[in-house]
Amino acid sequence: MKYFQYTVWAAIFVLGAFLAYSTVNWTMNRQAGNNTATGADIGGSFAALRSDGKAITEKDLLGRPHVMFFGFTHCPDVCPTTLYEGSQWLEALGADGDKVDIYFVTVDPERDTVEILSDYLSAFDPRIKGITGSEQQIQQLIKKWRVYAEKVPTEDDYTMNHTATTFLMNAKGEFVRTIAYGEDNKVAIEKLRKLIQEQG
Repeated sequence: MKYFQYTVWAAIFVLGAFLAYSTVNWTMNRQAGNNTATGADIGGSFAALRSDGKAITEKDLLGRPHVMFFGFTHCPDVCPTTLYEGSQWLEALGADGDKVDIYFVTVDPERDTVEILSDYLSAFDPRIKGITGSEQQIQQLIKKWRVYAEKVPTEDDYTMNHTATTFLMNAKGEFVRTIAYGEDNKVAIEKLRKLIQEQG
């Protein structure tokens, strides 16, 4: 009986030690901005339009690390804030800012035409590119990147609820990590710098 009790307590101790280690390790990685998940089932094939009117597919993204953020031009706060921060990230990266592509993908193709999207993005760093397309094309992108997007009626028109996460993808088109909305700028810049360095 005592042997059984000792065995149970030993198992509990080992499990507790493992959980404690895992918690500390996870916390330290989060603090260091290393929430990496390379190869996760995010991203994939699509066909759409860039904000300059040219066609774009997943093949056009390959060969360079890239960043994907989903939003819409009528967004009151999250989208302009993220795009402003994206402009700051590129500036802070210096020469490395030219080694990564940032894409703003609309979740509201009904209103965000090529012209509207192009005009909207002119207020931010010109290296930030826009992606729009038909409803079907955008739904394909939303599905591939596992983004939540929902049209919500308002008194005058409608708005869009959507995922506010920024996705970091490597040059092979594989998901690497995210930048959360409101994340510290220094952490975000370090994540981007690491994304670029990992390609070399």
